[in-house]
Amino acid sequence: MLAELLELAPSGVEEVDVAGGIVEYAVYGAPGELPEIPELRAAAGPALVEVRSEEIADDWPDRWRGFHRPLVLDGRLTVRPPWEPPGGTAIEIVIDPGRAFGTGAHATTRLCLELLLGLDAGGDFLDLGCGSGVLAIAAARLGYAPVLALDNDPAAISASAENARVNGVELEVRRLDLREQPVPAARTAAANLIGPLLVHLAGALREPPARLIASGLLVEEAAGVAGAFGARGMALAEQRSDGGWSALLLVRARG
Repeated sequence: MLAELLELAPSGVEEVDVAGGIVEYAVYGAPGELPEIPELRAAAGPALVEVRSEEIADDWPDRWRGFHRPLVLDGRLTVRPPWEPPGGTAIEIVIDPGRAFGTGAHATTRLCLELLLGLDAGGDFLDLGCGSGVLAIAAARLGYAPVLALDNDPAAISASAENARVNGVELEVRRLDLREQPVPAARTAAANLIGPLLVHLAGALREPPARLIASGLLVEEAAGVAGAFGARGMALAEQRSDGGWSALLLVRARG
């Protein structure tokens, strides 16, 4: 969704979780830069979409920066934009959200990081749908190696590679369309995608990982996603939820 909106608004897009399961997308642009979009309320499948516009102050680029706050997890890991001071944790990750990606504070990424921190690190790591590279960089800092970050969005590939350079970690970053191309095997993997794509991934994997963190799915999709991976010999070890989103830790049965 953010990638599509960015085509309309090259100056910036924000995604904000609002109470009651509402997700708000804020699109910014100078006068005459954005296309004319009428105000409306309409149903799109099971969702209600509302579009409105308003003028904002000229300091919106600074206010956009204020939206991105540091994320501190378990007193061990800080993910922050470059304009924020260090968080004082053992692991500091600096992520420039740019125009299309956040810094890891969204529930889907945060839940992944929480589950990742609970694992014993080591071995190779695969980040599917890497976005700005937060999970891949965190994995590298935790001690996983080698780390492979994959995404179908060229902007994500560029952002992940640049953020890896800034954080001084070694990643292999490349483009992959998991609907068309085989997914590489790894001992530990994270897939921050969407529910239907996770179900597709379960059937497409040639070799399921020993441990998989699956996120980007709605709470009501969790059972179906867990069932799809269960059919591939992976059991649900833990589920975390926040704001209508869920993340699953799935482990491959021994044998």
